[in-house]
This record gives sequence, structure tokens and C-alpha cells, in this order.
Amino acid sequence: MAPAGSFESLRAAIVGGADSVYFGVGRLNMRSRSSQNFTLNDLNEIVSICREARVKCYVTLNTVVFDQELDEMKSVADACKLAGVDAVIASDAAVLSYLSSVKVPIHISTQCNITNLEAVKFYSLFADVMVLARELSLDQMAEIAKGVERDQVKGPSGQLVRLEVFAHGALCMATSGKCYLSLDNLNSSANRGACLQVCRRPYKVTDTDGEVELVVDNEYIMSPKDLCTLPFLDQLVGAGMSVLKIEGRGRSAEYVKMVTKVYKEAVEAIRLGHFTQENKQTWMNQLSTVYNRGFWGGYYLGQSMGEWSAGYGSQATRRKLYIGKVTNYFGNLSVAEIKVETNSIKPGDVLIFNGPTTGSYEQEVAEVRLEYDPVPEAKKGSLCSVATSSIVRRSDKVYKWIESSDEEIS
Repeated sequence: MAPAGSFESLRAAIVGGADSVYFGVGRLNMRSRSSQNFTLNDLNEIVSICREARVKCYVTLNTVVFDQELDEMKSVADACKLAGVDAVIASDAAVLSYLSSVKVPIHISTQCNITNLEAVKFYSLFADVMVLARELSLDQMAEIAKGVERDQVKGPSGQLVRLEVFAHGALCMATSGKCYLSLDNLNSSANRGACLQVCRRPYKVTDTDGEVELVVDNEYIMSPKDLCTLPFLDQLVGAGMSVLKIEGRGRSAEYVKMVTKVYKEAVEAIRLGHFTQENKQTWMNQLSTVYNRGFWGGYYLGQSMGEWSAGYGSQATRRKLYIGKVTNYFGNLSVAEIKVETNSIKPGDVLIFNGPTTGSYEQEVAEVRLEYDPVPEAKKGSLCSVATSSIVRRSDKVYKWIESSDEEIS
């Protein structure tokens, strides 16, 4: 289950092999300010894209909701039903009640902090799928899964409840994301989808007079590393988890594509008995190339203390540099014409083409041409052409990968 914060990410998730995607519309979702949120007018197009790709689509309607927003909430729910969305991810009791009354399938959000079998039984009155709290251990998850099977806990559809778990992505220092730090400091509530990530900053501890400063080993004492379950994914699947959820509606299309691809390949390898140490190392290397704050296994393996980021921002082994835009595509030749607005393009560069229809597509440059002639480099300001093995489109943004250690600038 992959995140879609934009049409680029939606297409990238599909190319990466997602079985389902989740996304927000409007204001009442937990990433309302951190991603390029869709509007109700986008719903039909999103559902159409997903139907064509045979991918299920879920809308997040999972913030706390106030009285003055109930009409807005109902409008979103009604639009989801009309568009044929497969389910709505929710947590607020008013939202659960209304979705049930209009017969829209429900998934229970991690905001409900489900940590035991009795909670699963309660929420089974509303939902067939529910996300378990991220603070559980594998053993605790397995016990809940066994209880669902043993007690035949069924949702509204009459099928056994399926358990969903976060497998990869950003973690918050607060219990399953319920944090008030951003609200307290900047009057911008995380529980309303408006977290300003105060916790990700470095801090110093001083006394009130400013005379004594405490030295801590890690300045980023409230910023956890990213969750990564790839090294023990077989145990997560073996614990009875039915849905593996990737976090990242605020992430780029290439992030969504890479992480989805890696986890899809890993799940298939588990099924076929190819989940080897060598393959795991290859996948970890691939995950390290896109945005991350460092990796750890969360609390799933019984760890009681968090692991903190070593620095601010991404620790990815490579970064993308903006190059320019596609100005034309010649389908009969499979050639893209690119306006180089900054930096340059050389043979051997790996380009990224991102666009709402293209999604995220990578291509190593075999040859660069200016007009009809091959050149060693297309510099800033030039109009060049490169061959591609897939269709790209006018106005697609073009980037290139560089190693994080490189000091290349525009």
C-alpha cells in the first residue's frame, strides 16, 4: 500500500508495483499541508487511473473533526462513495458513524492506536481493515492476529478482519503520531494535518539564566530515524500482517517508486523462498539512495528506546539536481527534447523525468545531441535531445542523480 501525494507519485506507485494507494483530498487528512493534496474534483480521475491499473484506492479522512466541519466531512464522504473509492481511512467517531450510515467501506487509521484484540473487536463493528499501532512488538502483533483467527473476528463485509502495519517511512516521537509539540510551539496542529516538524530541529539544553549548557551526544533528540522493516520483513509477514503500508505522502515520486518496488520485490521473494541476505543487502542499498533520515526497525523487534537521526534532513546516498523541462517528445524516434535551464547533461548521467502522467521515469544518457550532432555536454541554456526507452511528455521536469558527496552546483 503506497502513498500518493500527487499525480506524479500516484503513477510512480503504480509503476513500482503497488496493490493499493492512499491519498488525501481537501483539509481533513493528516498530510493536508505536507503534500500536494488532491481536491474533490480529482477523485474521478484518480479512481479511473487506479481501476485501469487494477490498483485499489483509499482516501484518508483521518484528522480530528470539529462541529463546524461535519458538513465538510460529509461532503468528502459522499464524494468518495459517488466516485467509487474502495475505502476511507478514518479515526474520528463522527466520521466512522457517518461512513457506516452511508455504507462506505472503512479502514481504521493508526490514529486510533489499536494495541490489543479487544480494540480490534470493537472497531470490527465499522471496518474490515485496521492499522495496528506502531509501538507494538512482533510478538504482540502475532498474538492479535492469532486472536482474530481464533475468535473469527469479522468486519461488516463478513470477512475476517485484516491487519495493516506500517512497514517503511518516517516515524514520530509521539505515540502513533499523536503529538502536540507543533501546536504548542507554532500554533499549527499535527493532529489537524499541519505539523511543522519542530521535533526535527537540533536543540541545546540550557538553564534559565543561560549560564549552563548541557552537552548531549545527539542534537536531534526528538527526531527518530526512519522505520525500515526490510531486514526482517519475513517476520512481519509471518506475524499475520495482511497489508504493508509505506509512509510518504509528502515524499517525491522517485521515493515512492523506489520504496514500493523494493518492498514488492521483497514480498515476492519471501513467497518464493528467495529472501536471502544478499538480496536484502541489495534492497537496502537501493532504499538508501532516496530520502531517509537513517534506518531502524522501530519497536517491532522489542526495542524500548528510539534511535535518533544523526543530522537534519535526508541521509540519502544520492541526490537529484534540477536540470530543466521536456519541451517536446518525438514518439517515432523515442527522443526527448530538453531545455537545459540549470546544470548540464552529459553521457552517463542518469536522468529522472517526473510528470503527472509520466510518474517518475529514469534513463541513463547514452548520447547527447545539439541539433543533429553528438556533443560531450549540453550546457545551461541549450536545447538538447536524448533517447529514452519510455514515453515522456512535454513539461515533464527533468533532474539528474548525483552522489551526495559530490559538490556539483548550478
